[in-house]
Amino acid sequence: MLSFFRVNARYQSVSLVVFFLLLRLPLLLGDAPLLVPELSWMLVGEQMGHGFMLYRDVWDNISPLSGMVYWLIDTLFGRGQWAYQLAALLISIIQLLYFNYLIRSKDILTVRSFIPGAVYAIFLNISFDLGTLSPMLMANTFLLFAFGTLVQILLRREVNVQVFEVGLYIGIATLFYLPACVFMIWGFLVFLFYTGANFRHHLLGFFGGAFPLLMVVLYFYMTDSLEALNRNLLTSVFQVKQYNLNDFFTLFASIFLPFLFGILGFLRISTSMRFVNFQTRVQQSFALWFLTALATVPLMQYLAPMQFVIFIPPLAFFASYYFQSFKKRNYVDELLFMSMGAVIVLIQLQGMLGVIPGLSLGRLENLQTKEAILPAEIQRQKILVLGPHEGEYLKNYSATPYLNWDLASPYLSNLDDFENVIQVYDHFQKDPPDYVIDKSGIMPKLLERVPALKEQFQLSAWKGIYKKDSTAQ
Repeated sequence: MLSFFRVNARYQSVSLVVFFLLLRLPLLLGDAPLLVPELSWMLVGEQMGHGFMLYRDVWDNISPLSGMVYWLIDTLFGRGQWAYQLAALLISIIQLLYFNYLIRSKDILTVRSFIPGAVYAIFLNISFDLGTLSPMLMANTFLLFAFGTLVQILLRREVNVQVFEVGLYIGIATLFYLPACVFMIWGFLVFLFYTGANFRHHLLGFFGGAFPLLMVVLYFYMTDSLEALNRNLLTSVFQVKQYNLNDFFTLFASIFLPFLFGILGFLRISTSMRFVNFQTRVQQSFALWFLTALATVPLMQYLAPMQFVIFIPPLAFFASYYFQSFKKRNYVDELLFMSMGAVIVLIQLQGMLGVIPGLSLGRLENLQTKEAILPAEIQRQKILVLGPHEGEYLKNYSATPYLNWDLASPYLSNLDDFENVIQVYDHFQKDPPDYVIDKSGIMPKLLERVPALKEQFQLSAWKGIYKKDSTAQ
């Protein structure tokens, strides 16, 4: 397999796509578990499709461009997991083809081949959750575009207005996935160490990154929603996280081989003397990418393999050199490549289908949506879940802005604050739920504080579930 991708021919681009589709085939034909973040993205798109504004009317910490993409998908296809998987498939193909084109056409490695694209394709399948349209995957596309522009600058050693383009791509990536903002530091360091950029160039690059962000801030300012933007997005991403480590072994197993071969490649490439100055600068830029990506880990909302997709470009680059560095007629590289691919595919299959009974590896069980035990009549209803939602929204619709419990709980739990009470009442009036599923014991105090709601909602026969009285005004 590795020797096949060593052949430098144009038709190999088609081979890369076919190879990636074969790797992704189990996900396309199988029934991948729906994850809680994935359901949340669908609910955000659904609410925006109903005319509610992100952050102001839909409380979630998703970045604005990701929210717009999910709104577009919901408008075109409705709530369908297959649409997210198809969009992720197309974006992944664009990434691996562009990545291989950069490495091959710019002679970043000493030998032209399609091995970088093949390695990238394998790394995009380390877990089944990389098969969905995550904000991280979309942001990674624009980080790759930024790197492509950066390579052109490093190749010519001429700093021009393209620094604005680099910053612009990073700014757009940030609007898909807010922790990507740390890559502004990456761009600054690359310009500082490996180009002749002066202060004006650095300022131009910074403005390129800030421009799309300022446009978003201006929009929310003009719609009188700046405080909502700050509360739901800017502030929440820098809060201290409390991770559920039950899936840590799955995360470790998924990223172990990419990190292992990436590190081995870095160690081997750092001791080689076969590179020209341009190639060395690109290698060091990839190393800085990896270090910058590490800075995004504390900003992640949860731990899952799909969150680590921004590590794939540098890891795939160094791993590609590792496989290319073996001498000819040495079958160790072929054996290692096939073994790596086989293990990664096995982890993906185990996560989707549980091919090894009793083994939870790859399943991401703590992130999977679970069928909620609800009365039969609570289907296709507008509901509010007071607590972390798991599967209550699977067959229902979201009501009120309080979709993200981490964002809503400080306000709903502090009902001694009169402003919070007024705000909750206004949201209930604007988008009233048919049922309230109280998992946190908040509803009794809320009804006590707001008599008007007490007239509208009554405790049903099921514990913790309140039903709206259809005759109440």
